[in-house]
Amino acid sequence: MIKTGEKGTASKAIDLTLCGFFAALIAVGAFIRIEIPVEPYAMHFTLQWFFVLMAGMLLGKKRATMSVCVYLMIGLAGVPVFASGGGPAYLIRPTFGFLLGFALAAFVMGMMMDGKRKASFLWMLLTSFVGLVAYYGVGILYFYFISNYVIHMPVGWKLVLINCCLLTIFEDALLCVLAVILSNRLRFIFQKLILNQ
Repeated sequence: MIKTGEKGTASKAIDLTLCGFFAALIAVGAFIRIEIPVEPYAMHFTLQWFFVLMAGMLLGKKRATMSVCVYLMIGLAGVPVFASGGGPAYLIRPTFGFLLGFALAAFVMGMMMDGKRKASFLWMLLTSFVGLVAYYGVGILYFYFISNYVIHMPVGWKLVLINCCLLTIFEDALLCVLAVILSNRLRFIFQKLILNQ
């Protein structure tokens, strides 16, 4: 018979393991990238979004958000796990907004998946695209604000939408579909792992 205290300890251990595992996957995803040499800042198409999608659909809002936050804290502490390095100075890089967008997207997707033990493929696909909107929304707004009001390198909305959205959103939408297909196959395993703590 498992005592209450032991069960709570096991639950925390599983949560920490899952959050650490997905934080590591997101970090690895930063190094699987294609650089897009546009001005004034190079953009990157990476596999980070794929692993954020997986976290959001498999872990629920609490664990998924924590996974992304752990990744962000490690990067801001100076470990070069972002696409262009790491450190607190990353906060004033216009592209940092897309990393913040990961956190909001993970929360939103996790919230939409919480309580749905048998979510349909279409619901998961809708969830992934809602996450995509949250991810790009934060990224685009942050890019515009930091560029124009913090580092004073003025950019217009047209340039922001082309560089920060149109160049990569179709590829990221494809990652949504691929992540849903894989998550749909893995979801039962993760539900069993999480619910049987």
